[in-house]
Amino acid sequence: MLSLLSLLACAPEEAADGCAAGLDMDGDGTCDREAADWSADATVPAGTNRANIYDLSAADLLVAQEAGLAHLSVWPVEGTRVLLPYEPMVSVFSDPEAEAVRQLMDSLAGFSSEEGLYETMGLSRYPSDAGEPGSPYWAPLPDGFAVGDPMGAAVLETELGGGLTFSCATCHVGELFGRPVVGLMSRRPRPNALFHFAGTGLAQLSPEAFQELTGATDGETEMFEELLDALSHVGTAEPVTLGLDTSLAQVARSLARRTPDGIASFDPFLAENPAPTALDEQVADSKPMVWWTMKYKTRWLADASIVEGNPVLTNFLWNELGRGADLESLAAWLESPEGARVVDELTVAVFASEAPRWTDYFPADSIDESLAQEGEALFTARCAGCHGTYEKGWSTPDAEGLSATERLATVSVTYAPQTVTVDVGTDPQRAQGMVALEDLNRLDISAWMQTTVEAGVGYVPPPLDGIWARYPYLHNNAVPTLCDLLTPPSERATLFVQGPADDPETDFDADCVGYPTGDAIPESWLGDEEATYTVGGPGQSSAGHDQMLYDGDTLVIGDAERAALIAFLKTL
Repeated sequence: MLSLLSLLACAPEEAADGCAAGLDMDGDGTCDREAADWSADATVPAGTNRANIYDLSAADLLVAQEAGLAHLSVWPVEGTRVLLPYEPMVSVFSDPEAEAVRQLMDSLAGFSSEEGLYETMGLSRYPSDAGEPGSPYWAPLPDGFAVGDPMGAAVLETELGGGLTFSCATCHVGELFGRPVVGLMSRRPRPNALFHFAGTGLAQLSPEAFQELTGATDGETEMFEELLDALSHVGTAEPVTLGLDTSLAQVARSLARRTPDGIASFDPFLAENPAPTALDEQVADSKPMVWWTMKYKTRWLADASIVEGNPVLTNFLWNELGRGADLESLAAWLESPEGARVVDELTVAVFASEAPRWTDYFPADSIDESLAQEGEALFTARCAGCHGTYEKGWSTPDAEGLSATERLATVSVTYAPQTVTVDVGTDPQRAQGMVALEDLNRLDISAWMQTTVEAGVGYVPPPLDGIWARYPYLHNNAVPTLCDLLTPPSERATLFVQGPADDPETDFDADCVGYPTGDAIPESWLGDEEATYTVGGPGQSSAGHDQMLYDGDTLVIGDAERAALIAFLKTL
């Protein structure tokens, strides 16, 4: 069904002379990456953004972006170690004599078939319509993939056999009312849970037992043995609820299973007896961040704790640490022409991503424009100081000649020239968890990448492009709707279900923007304990983000003001 993507198929030609590694789209001998400022002093001038991060021509931007999108479904790191032997896995799924094994897998991991695995992982599927180039829905079919194939899963052909791996699309392509949106977080991702199952369940199976059970070849058995060795250096953590990601804990716990030197050497003793880390106990879960806001930022993650360096490079490091990688091999790949090209192409694709619009799914007249303009005034007075300003089509000189959809559109965004954090009283545990990740600064590869981690206080008040599609809200998903977010914390929902975003009529509260709550929760969701969010647990507070509702001690944002603000936020 799936096959190895030819990673070179879409690669632009590199200059014969000059740029030795990475993209040189115009062939001038200078690597395109030189155009980007990743320093701690970087700024984004007011009213601009870095959607074209390498200052490419319009044509070259689309070529590089398409190449970057091809990497969404194939984890491209040469020599990545966590590969599931594909044919043996499929044989267990189909062998009539393996029913007991399938039942055990279903009880432990929630799947007992290949399709069940992809459903459990929450993967989107390649649509029949590849989408308009440059749009949020642009998902060109990579070589070896077909319409309906899962986005984020691929079989890498190695000398040992085919190995199944998962890539960026697992967390960074989200399904929204029947359309996959590139750069939107997956609402129901389970990669961390799968790693936890592999590290605790598969690790109990010896290579000999695996071969006998599955009929694996000697090469596939060696791949399984390599998988077990990699997992011995990986510290996993299950999310406290569906929709959240435990990458911070997995990186910190994985580092704790290695020697505290510049290359994080493998240490059999530490693999069995890891050093303690604060994230052994502390919950620092958060949802994956959307891609399309990165063009406005100069620092990365929900708390701006990555103060310098290309965030795509950081992503490769963190993901590979969480897969038991040899960091010297990873560094060699990143410095190679192929690795540098992949990093550049993904960087282009990430920064060029765009937000979905309300009017892509709902008619323009579903938004009361006059009410939205009232909301704009409230937003400017109470929210813009943190979240930026948004020039609307209705404010342009030719507004009278625009269509209703064009009037609602955002013309330009003005955000802070340097990314800052603000403590607005939201759950602090995610930000506090970054203290454990400061250990990454000692690594040689971090110095080469010029990536620095500095834990701080509070979170980034993000740009609000596509905010209507980013529910549930806050970094920890603790607030199900914009109505709740614009209500005092004591009145916010304390329980909701993070169901799929399939049907806008039943799965979405269009008035409050977010998940249906209370009696409106679809009956079919009520038994889904994994997706049920109970506010108040460790790392799951819904407090904070309410100062803008008050003048002193007086609540000034009531029902009418809330409705106006939400009407405006729908247009972003």
